[in-house]
Amino acid sequence: MRSVNHVASRARRKKAMKTYAKGYWGRRKNVWTVAKNAIEKGLGYAYRDRKAKKREFRALWIQRINAGVREYGISYSQFIGQLKAANVDINRKVLADLAMNHPDAFKAIVDKVKK
Repeated sequence: MRSVNHVASRARRKKAMKTYAKGYWGRRKNVWTVAKNAIEKGLGYAYRDRKAKKREFRALWIQRINAGVREYGISYSQFIGQLKAANVDINRKVLADLAMNHPDAFKAIVDKVKK
């Protein structure tokens, strides 16, 4: 008879069920063969969406900056080009925050870049 370490394999499955299958509905939460597939799929989505989240936020920042600079009569691409030319090293996240929450500071940056 072959020896299997059932204690370790059961503990491994139990740990996965407790951590990863928490909140799942139906057999996904308590049947290992079903839960394993759901867990693997969920981890795949998590990996994919960590990358997608970065893209989505960058797009949001660009939209906010564009809306902010349009008030001063320039487009986003012109603004970014002028920022690079003026050697102003501020990332899009900070620029978007300034455009939304600190319009005076954002206007100062736009005025500095426009010259």
